[in-house]
Amino acid sequence: MSVAVVLNGSTVTGFMDDKAKFDSFVNERFAMVDENGDGELSRDEVRVRFGLFMPLGSESQPKQEVDGMLDLIFKRFDEDQNGMLDLKEFKSLMTEIMNALARGIGGFPIMVALENDSLLMKAVQHELAAYSSPSS
Repeated sequence: MSVAVVLNGSTVTGFMDDKAKFDSFVNERFAMVDENGDGELSRDEVRVRFGLFMPLGSESQPKQEVDGMLDLIFKRFDEDQNGMLDLKEFKSLMTEIMNALARGIGGFPIMVALENDSLLMKAVQHELAAYSSPSS
């Protein structure tokens, strides 16, 4: 289900600055992608499951384009070059994605339709919780 929300780059960076919340989000997403539960993400797991929060391999993207993106992801984030992404490497990837989203959105508010469990919706929910909690 999609929901229309208003956000800006600080919505995203505020979520990332809350280390406990962001780490919990990354751990949850890692577990979703790690189909076999071995603590590492293979190229196939990323290809199949990463679409949960990034449109990788949609009908409009040819297989070569998806494979090229996977090559770039693994070249950039597979620090030990073992052909797998561990949790630390995955967190680096998610941090890079979130920072890119924040830069792309910028400081001006925009209205977007977001899926309830999407990357940006988690940031919006974090911001809303901060505004609705009583000040100490």
